Amino acid sequence: MFVTHLECSACHLRHDSSRLQNLCTSCHKPLFAIYDLAAAGRRLRRETLAPREKSLWRYREVLPLPDGVEPVSLGEGGTPLLRAARFGSAVGLSELWIKDESQNPTQSFKARGMSVAVSMAKYLGATKLAVPSAGNAGGSLAAYAARAGLEAHVFMPRDTPRANIIECREVGAQVTLIDGLITDCGAEIARRAAAEGWFDMSTLKEPYRVEGKKTLGYELAEQFHWQLPDVILYPTGGGTGLIAMWKAFDEMEELGWIGHKRPRMFSVQATGCAPIVRAFEAGEKTAAEFPDAHTCASGLRVPKAIGDFLVLNILRESSGGAVAVDDDKMIRVTREVGSSEGLFVAPEGAACFVALKSLCSAGKITSAERVVIFNTGSGIKYLDCYET
Repeated sequence: MFVTHLECSACHLRHDSSRLQNLCTSCHKPLFAIYDLAAAGRRLRRETLAPREKSLWRYREVLPLPDGVEPVSLGEGGTPLLRAARFGSAVGLSELWIKDESQNPTQSFKARGMSVAVSMAKYLGATKLAVPSAGNAGGSLAAYAARAGLEAHVFMPRDTPRANIIECREVGAQVTLIDGLITDCGAEIARRAAAEGWFDMSTLKEPYRVEGKKTLGYELAEQFHWQLPDVILYPTGGGTGLIAMWKAFDEMEELGWIGHKRPRMFSVQATGCAPIVRAFEAGEKTAAEFPDAHTCASGLRVPKAIGDFLVLNILRESSGGAVAVDDDKMIRVTREVGSSEGLFVAPEGAACFVALKSLCSAGKITSAERVVIFNTGSGIKYLDCYET
């Protein structure tokens, strides 16, 4: 294990990585795992990756679980990067690619974060795990907790897609439905966690889901032979995946695997819940809670994200941007993507294809640029959104 400590992403206060931690004890912002990358790089070299297992654990030296400790795994990571020639041609792009995270266990990118986070929680002594979820995070926690032999307590808005609720229950989680949003679910966990003995696994409220999701960045670089794309479009609820990739890019540069160039990062949200878009356009450093949040893309229905300041910094540092997309357009473009590329993408992923059209029409993405869209989950979990 090459983790040296945990560090606050805001005030940079150092924290102990050898015990269970949630937020910074000083400013209550997210903690990041910090590695001795010089030492890790002596054992982990990009030219020796090829024979390793096709999972996110191929990057074990830059993940926090100690050597000799068996990870809690269902085979997550190693997802395909697919050329989207037909859809790309329709919008004037010669190099459009889809990183298809629906092929993870539990059919979403949430599996990456939960594999690492549950592995670490078990290793550090947690026995009961709790998470607020609008859908896929709950299913992933339920699955990985079951795999680890731990209790899972999932709090979901009552109108969460039925497929997600059933998934959580059928893999052994205790599901509590709340009248409200994911923020209300999180507040209920916070209120009860100490008395119930739960460890809070909320987005960015523990340090290791981001470590699992940063493997998105490592995989993307490896699949492109260590040349990052020009543009990334990422659906943003809590924003962990976007934050995690940025962390991965910095680590890979320090390892000597990539150069200083970064993709322009675009955050995609729903018009009914667009706190990052609103804050970005207003030039704000943080995003106020979005009132009356609503969207069929349940993963985007996060009215207030604890990592908002990190997302906004990344968008500006990368010369990227933020785009809000109407629900009806998401659903309509799903069939366009499906009929041209053979993928039944989740509404969150579909939102990125709508945003791509808008950005290309506005000249913000040019025909010569290599563009990657992240499809974060499978449309099969959102059947209620579609006509039969």
